[in-house]
Amino acid sequence: MLIQRATLLDGSRVDIRVADRIGDVAQSLAPAKGEAVLDAAGATVIAGLHDHHLHLHAAAAACDSARVGPADVGDRDGLMRALAGAEPGQDGWVRAVGYHESVAGPLDRTVLDALTPPLPVRVQDRSGVLWTVNSAGLARLGLSDHPDGRLRSADPGWTAELDRRDVPLDRLSRRLARYGVTGITEATPDLATDAVSQWGGRVVQRVHVLAPGKRILHDDGLGLDELAGWIADRHRDGVPVAVHCVTAAQLVVTIAALRLAGVHPRDRIEHAAVVPDDCIDDLVELGVTVVTQPNFVAERGDQYRTDVPVAEHHELWRVATLLRAGVPLAFSTDTPFGDGDPWAAMRAAVHRRTPSGAVLGDRECVEATTALAKFQGAADDPATPRTVAAGQPGDLCVLEGSPREVLADLDSGRVRVTIIGGRTV
Repeated sequence: MLIQRATLLDGSRVDIRVADRIGDVAQSLAPAKGEAVLDAAGATVIAGLHDHHLHLHAAAAACDSARVGPADVGDRDGLMRALAGAEPGQDGWVRAVGYHESVAGPLDRTVLDALTPPLPVRVQDRSGVLWTVNSAGLARLGLSDHPDGRLRSADPGWTAELDRRDVPLDRLSRRLARYGVTGITEATPDLATDAVSQWGGRVVQRVHVLAPGKRILHDDGLGLDELAGWIADRHRDGVPVAVHCVTAAQLVVTIAALRLAGVHPRDRIEHAAVVPDDCIDDLVELGVTVVTQPNFVAERGDQYRTDVPVAEHHELWRVATLLRAGVPLAFSTDTPFGDGDPWAAMRAAVHRRTPSGAVLGDRECVEATTALAKFQGAADDPATPRTVAAGQPGDLCVLEGSPREVLADLDSGRVRVTIIGGRTV
């Protein structure tokens, strides 16, 4: 494909020849015989976006699941109506996602039994770590004697009993393409090695997989020696690690484990939702890449302001502080646990506004160009932005408007054409 009259972010007007890689970028290029030509007519062309941490199968499953988060159901009655009105899937389960205790308090099997129809029901916490299953569901899983119905997502002891249902991967992939997403990093731990190949042509994006180096930590099981040993084992196999850290305790233990085991150049810390001041120098010294989600400030910021002590607000979802210190940093959305629109995450990084309009962590705000670049890293080098230059991957996004207009609103509605490997998708 030849893209003519494209405007780059620096304001230069160029033509771009693109296939699997960008072949040439020049002021004027003549079409080759049989070459498709796209006239950008002055529109802005950028390197396509890469979402550096999401859960593709879970996000697709969420497309046809009941949403029961604070923004969707306001109270216990609303939760009951949402569950009663949800259609069971082909597997016979009613599946709900996004729950938080602010809706109707802590859930267990007894509470859920009182709220749900006489069908197998499972409700996922918005963190993605925990499911609550009603008695009908527990019976189906062979767990009728389970004390509370609260089951960890990563526990294969019960998830293996679930029927694998078909989920709308193609619909999700098209939605991501409409955002200008040309690549994704699948962050689900213990993902089967053949899972991606089974997705076939249903996912148009380039897919990078973190497993087998992805590890989720839990505060009630933070064994330093065991974690360090696991990291060392992965490194001996030539595999970088990506450790899920959403609490200060998890981050502190991960830093200590990396010191004991040593660091692979492509090791990552996922989320870093809380970064205490005295951890920043450690992250710099280790050189480990942090992949974080500023969108959670915009999505959950008011809840953080209620639940987290004021003295710790500045530690939440840090961006500017880490960049100033020299920590390699990239962004992602963590969909389906976060909104899958990367442009919304960019706006959150720039403005740090909660749903009510309050600003959470004003010292962590960054410029729009910085926020955009954090979604443009390579799959195996997330902190280094790709550019529109010869030799770079042929993954591009055409945006309506000038660079100044694009950066002023960071609106996904400006996406007009998404190109992956030189092909319009």
